Amino acid sequence: MIKHVVMWKLKENANGASGLENAKKIKQMLEELTAKIEQIKYLQVGINENTGDLSSYDACLITVFDNIEELDLYQNHPDHKAVSAFVAEVRESRAVVDFEVDAI
Repeated sequence: MIKHVVMWKLKENANGASGLENAKKIKQMLEELTAKIEQIKYLQVGINENTGDLSSYDACLITVFDNIEELDLYQNHPDHKAVSAFVAEVRESRAVVDFEVDAI
């Protein structure tokens, strides 16, 4: 299995919304993908509660896929690409790691 972890540092204001408002929108958009993309075995989105640490990221996505090919299908799915396009507009930076895990 492959665990795909992505973290974003969001712009303070973008697209007429605050960083927190955009984090909530990202969370909702990503969670809606579970009904649209069958390759997703597990999905969790968190919004950072530790706002006092300026080096921390604002939101985090954790997803699990059967294999790297399923992750690739997810990343190229049109609904995922739409979410990614929105995130690209509102983020300052992004970090990602994909790694193999035992079955969950």
